[in-house]
Amino acid sequence: MTHDLQLSAAYAENHTSPEDALLAELVRYTHLHAMHPRMLSGHLQGKLLEQISCMIRPLRALEVGTFTGYATLCLAKGLPGNGVLHTIERNDELSGIAAAFIARSPHASKIKMHTGDALQIIPTLDETFDLAYIDGDKREYCAYYHALIGKVRSGGFLLADNVWWNGKVTETPAPADRHTQEIHAFNELVQTDRRVENLFLPLRDGLMIIRKR
Repeated sequence: MTHDLQLSAAYAENHTSPEDALLAELVRYTHLHAMHPRMLSGHLQGKLLEQISCMIRPLRALEVGTFTGYATLCLAKGLPGNGVLHTIERNDELSGIAAAFIARSPHASKIKMHTGDALQIIPTLDETFDLAYIDGDKREYCAYYHALIGKVRSGGFLLADNVWWNGKVTETPAPADRHTQEIHAFNELVQTDRRVENLFLPLRDGLMIIRKR
């Protein structure tokens, strides 16, 4: 990140409502106890997810890739009293961290946690979603999209994290670099899907905002 971008990020954070105490504690805990803590959504992106959820007020929402639960807690803030957020994490150790913090949230009763392979779990959920957030295995982004697009209502939204992939999507990926290949394929899939309208937002590592027609 260049000096100017660092200053821009710092200014943006200083002029954004602060994290609540539980989220700030989760950030500290994740950095101490989890591998790859940079996978946290973080303050700016977390607040954006919260604001989107508060605007949509989803009755049913889904998150693929809980990690330690930061984005989960942000997304849950926009759910109405009878809303439900399903969140799926493959790593049971991470699920344990997320569960402990979710249990302390005032929105805990709205969050249903699932541990396992999202591509196996998604078909078992008899739900129509207003909002879905993809932040799981980058090698399966296209598969997640295909699994979810039919479950999102017309006018509903899908969000996908890491679509910039540190700029690697603008380069020719190495033959063995499945992560970059898949993220690029996902971006192209969304861009050419006439069922949706999309916005590539260059926030942090890239966020794709997708509205189903």
